[in-house]
Amino acid sequence: MLAAALWSYLGALGAALIYLWTRGRAPALAAVFLCGLGAAFQTAGLTLRSLAAGRWPFASLFEFLLLFALGTAALTVLVAVRHRLPEVAPFTLLLIVGLTAYAAVIARPAEPLVPALQSYWLQFHVVTAVLAYGSFALACALALVDLARGRGPDEKPPVPATTPARSATGVPSARGLEGLTYRLVAFGFALLTLAIVTGAVWAEEVWGAWWSWDPKETWALVTWLVYAFYLHACAVRGWRGRRAAWLAVLGFALVLFTLLGVTLLLPGLHSY
Repeated sequence: MLAAALWSYLGALGAALIYLWTRGRAPALAAVFLCGLGAAFQTAGLTLRSLAAGRWPFASLFEFLLLFALGTAALTVLVAVRHRLPEVAPFTLLLIVGLTAYAAVIARPAEPLVPALQSYWLQFHVVTAVLAYGSFALACALALVDLARGRGPDEKPPVPATTPARSATGVPSARGLEGLTYRLVAFGFALLTLAIVTGAVWAEEVWGAWWSWDPKETWALVTWLVYAFYLHACAVRGWRGRRAAWLAVLGFALVLFTLLGVTLLLPGLHSY
């Protein structure tokens, strides 16, 4: 199932890149379909793994990467279809293929949960983190689409405030992209907050301390602060255009560093 998902995602990435070059309807539909097919294969594989192990697939970096890729793929299909934005697919599929390929490299058989992971709080912690990361991935992709479309030096959308968020064809305008990016970041921020809170409760239950300044905890807090600043800057300070888009990209770069960089370079209590 993992191999089938990876090949589907690779096919989707190829179709998405062709779409970027040709702007044709057929490659856009193929990219969305193959992305959805890959997500279906991944869902089936994770379900079978859970049934075989008798637990949820939340115990290792391998499983988390697959869940992250699956959540991002599902949101990609949703945004591409509902908002008529196949432009997000090339950006998100690069991430999805990278996550799935790396997961295939570090794949290992399902094992029983160690005592520290036998907690319901772990399930809430992982689910909220996966959904938050997927939301941030889509927000980053939308910001990159906005940047790729180009803006003037004044950092403002090339449309007046009264212009609808969509063009006559239904495709989101610059204003619509910013609004959708903001909503995704706000949704992800709420879930990241829940992930940090449930993680703290889980840590108190297992290690007897709510917060220990573990590298993963520290960088999760840094990521939370960056997204809090993004929401404040956009809602209160009126940031628009390139500044807001680059801040969304920076936030997701911190998400990836927290997930992979900290795990591989700064071992701690969260080491898999």
